[in-house]
Amino acid sequence: MNKNAKAVKIEDLPEMKIVLENIADDEYIEQIRKVFDFHGHISTGAFIGLQMYRIAKREMKLEDGETVYVMCECKNCMPDPFQILAGATIGNNKLKIYNIGKMASTFNKFGTVGDNVKGLRIILDANKMQDYPKLYNWYMNIEKVPHTDAIFDLIKAGDSVYSWEYVDVEVPPKNKKDVKLCEVCKESYISYDGSPICETCAKKKN
Repeated sequence: MNKNAKAVKIEDLPEMKIVLENIADDEYIEQIRKVFDFHGHISTGAFIGLQMYRIAKREMKLEDGETVYVMCECKNCMPDPFQILAGATIGNNKLKIYNIGKMASTFNKFGTVGDNVKGLRIILDANKMQDYPKLYNWYMNIEKVPHTDAIFDLIKAGDSVYSWEYVDVEVPPKNKKDVKLCEVCKESYISYDGSPICETCAKKKN
């Protein structure tokens, strides 16, 4: 690899320029730049996550910098906007990913342990895509659709291809960590079920 070669910026890519030309909102453009730069390439899934976050921010009246928790039902691409824009990451426990294969996410504000707080679940709705065949074909994996084509449909459609509803979200307790030394490998680990053997060694035994 040429050490003197300059890294190509996402915003300098021809397809990125085409995407940005279709948007007039400066804040929206800046969010797109941040998301695709963080994600590493132009992605329909990441764009969907961005649109979901914008819906949640508006509907829940989230202020810039306000703590938000996200439960994402898909692990591919879609969670990245929540990390770079909302500051909800796996590491700070504000982002949970339950990979059940749905392009849906639930957002909620801070709550007290044990309480039920109002969350907003948003899903990309295939039943609302009659006017956007490229997006539908991408979503249902009917044909290979370039990301820019699917994103153009998303830009044109705006909120109209999403459905959302308020749901109850229980704030879980923060349990004390049960740290043990594994009886087999002698390494420390967090035991989630009280087992004296770490998961790695337990799998080897089986």
